[in-house]
Amino acid sequence: MSKVAVCGAGSWGTAFSIVLADAGNDVTMWGRRDDVCAAINEKRENTEYLPGIELPRSIAATHDPERALHGAEFVVLAVPSQTLRTNLSDWADFVPRDAVFVSLMKGVELGTAKRMSEVIAEVAGAGPERIGVVSGPNLAKEIARREPAASVVACADEDVVKRLLQVCHSPAFRPYSSTDVVGCELGGAYKNVIALGVGMAIGLGFGDNTTASVITRGLAEIARLATALGADPLTLMGLAGLGDLVATCSSPLSRNRTFGEKLGQGMTTDEIASSTRQVAEGVKSCASLLDLAARTGVDAPIVNHVNDVVEGRLTAGEMVTSLISRDTKAERD
Repeated sequence: MSKVAVCGAGSWGTAFSIVLADAGNDVTMWGRRDDVCAAINEKRENTEYLPGIELPRSIAATHDPERALHGAEFVVLAVPSQTLRTNLSDWADFVPRDAVFVSLMKGVELGTAKRMSEVIAEVAGAGPERIGVVSGPNLAKEIARREPAASVVACADEDVVKRLLQVCHSPAFRPYSSTDVVGCELGGAYKNVIALGVGMAIGLGFGDNTTASVITRGLAEIARLATALGADPLTLMGLAGLGDLVATCSSPLSRNRTFGEKLGQGMTTDEIASSTRQVAEGVKSCASLLDLAARTGVDAPIVNHVNDVVEGRLTAGEMVTSLISRDTKAERD
């Protein structure tokens, strides 16, 4: 049994806490809201984010970060990506010096264009051997219901990867190992933006030909940027790339696809955001990914167009017309 702190009591943080508990670990969740933590402790249920799902007894919750992090061997980070820097700055003094950070976040920081592992390294002073990531087709509600799923656990240190595999290998959750942190992180962040584009196509009333085209060209776009930054192209063909992309673009459980559908139906970003507490990471990440692509010299037409819709410069219909009218070229280019 390992002691694991999970920082973030939203849907994904709660679902992964179930995985960790089912794998035999002692889990303490940190939650921003006292009422959510109280429901977890008293009702064995996250009534706000995953109602109706009973939580294992080995999961506890607290609003006190020092209490959550005390003695933790692994610190799982499941907060919105754009809040990581601020939160981790507040928590850094409470993290045990040898604890391994595990990022569940799928975003790129606005302004710096840094991946989440880079933010962790910068704020916490942790080396690459203390930073892991988990990425794959992992819709929170399905994971929480213990439906069979697989994912990729990546860290630059192979011994740490082996430890992480043991920590999160449960009867319903199968992790695979990797040392390609860059590929896993970019696959996870970029697919959210592609899912926004797919959602817009659905919201406009288009069918499977359109959505399959967006998914496939989106994968090519993800691979271009990731490989330019040193990722293994095969990572993008696996669970952290294609697998995550397909799940996020295909499922009505996906926040990003649902957000995109509403954009396609004519709602504005502000109107959609004000109607839900759930965070659609792609809405923020499209600008930072576009920034990262520009710094890397990589063409990113889908992200560019999705960002224009999110920021109100184009409608979803205008986006489709603009993408279709681009100059023709060989597919491999």
